[in-house]
Amino acid sequence: MAEEEKNQRWKVLRVRGLRKRWIINTVMPVLLLLALIVTLFSAGVSNYYYGTMQKGLEERAKALSSSFNEYFMDNGYAEYYQMAVKSTDSFEERDRIELQFINSAGRIQVSTSGLTAGTSPGTSDIEETIAQNESKGFQGRDPETGESILSVSAPLTFNGKVMGVVRLVTSLRLVNRQIMLAILAIFLIAVLCMALVFISNLLFINNVVEPVAVVSAAAKRISAGSYGVQIENKYTDELGELVDNINDMSLKIGQNEKMKTEFISSVSHELRTPLTAINGWGETILEDPTGDPVQLRRGIRIILNESRRLSTMVEELLEFSKMEDGRFTLRIEEVDLQAEFEDAIFTYRELFRQEGIELEYEAGDEILPPIPGDPERLKQVFCNVLDNAAKHGGAGKRIAASICREGDFEAVRVRDFGPGIPEAELPYVKQKFYKGTSKARGSGIGLAVCDEIINLHNGIFTIGNAEGGGAVVTILLPVKE
Repeated sequence: MAEEEKNQRWKVLRVRGLRKRWIINTVMPVLLLLALIVTLFSAGVSNYYYGTMQKGLEERAKALSSSFNEYFMDNGYAEYYQMAVKSTDSFEERDRIELQFINSAGRIQVSTSGLTAGTSPGTSDIEETIAQNESKGFQGRDPETGESILSVSAPLTFNGKVMGVVRLVTSLRLVNRQIMLAILAIFLIAVLCMALVFISNLLFINNVVEPVAVVSAAAKRISAGSYGVQIENKYTDELGELVDNINDMSLKIGQNEKMKTEFISSVSHELRTPLTAINGWGETILEDPTGDPVQLRRGIRIILNESRRLSTMVEELLEFSKMEDGRFTLRIEEVDLQAEFEDAIFTYRELFRQEGIELEYEAGDEILPPIPGDPERLKQVFCNVLDNAAKHGGAGKRIAASICREGDFEAVRVRDFGPGIPEAELPYVKQKFYKGTSKARGSGIGLAVCDEIINLHNGIFTIGNAEGGGAVVTILLPVKE
């Protein structure tokens, strides 16, 4: 129970970690991008509104300044003052813009708002205009009221000397409200986009994380020894392919574990049987007081046969060990394949005859050229194939072997006339440790070693059922012209 809770907690932590990384790697960049867009949009809107208002005020202030400088400044102060009062009285936009005429000391002489006459605004645009004799603007807080304003001042000159300033002032309260509404609108759009991105990513990551968690849990069970565990595949995308691969892996691992278990059991039995015979006959010979020559020869023959069987199994195990760790190599030289095959035929023909099995051999009419190969390994393959034919198909009391040229290959075939191989077992007969329903003695790795040797020769090793009954092994080795 504690182990199950631990696995569940591990699963939750892994899921949370994956979801967190996914959110950081996908949502955070979008969030930063939207924040940058909102910032740039806000700055752009503010610059547009403020710039447009300031430009409009500058044009009007310059127009008033030019008009006064051209027509009224040369006619004396009285006429200037009279025109200033008249201009403020007739100013049509007094509800939005305040028009001020300011003397060279920076104090208001005339204004559309009579309350400000005689006061000093104290903004930088007035001082800069008087000092530099050119139009200047100001945006900020009014020193007197604290209100956010925008003002533009233009010089009033006489004989090139600044005698006063015409100034336009407007409140930014309405403009700031419009800017805030525009910024709020883009902010809400950004929040909506962010919410959509977050929700879509959350749904997507949930659809990914949960299956991954299931697959991870199954993989953990497999690694813990639950071989053959299958995951229900409800997906049609890459996850479905991953689940299929893990199911296939689990199935194959389960099969391999089963075959290894059967292999250990089989090898234990195979080793015990000849050892028992050797020990039994050794004790029998040792304790026989008569020293009967017939009994002695019989016992020694059995001991030799069982020792040979033990040596064969040990050799197969050594070859298998070399295959597993990559030490299985070839010593390539020019090989007379027909001579090597005929040596194997000669070696086994008499042994098969003693067991009541006839070994027929047929060579092609064409003289076969030497091919590149390892003669010891190839002879090992031929001996193993012939031994298997007798072991599994000996009930047919006949084995047919042949060698000939077939196109770019030299073909070796060995056929028995026994019961053949069940169709369901054909795809697996070359797998390591596989013995199927066969009751014949052996480790189950001989054919796997043969297949490996032929593959290293760039050849083809196949096993199938022959027409008319029995199994046939075909070995195709490429000819080097």
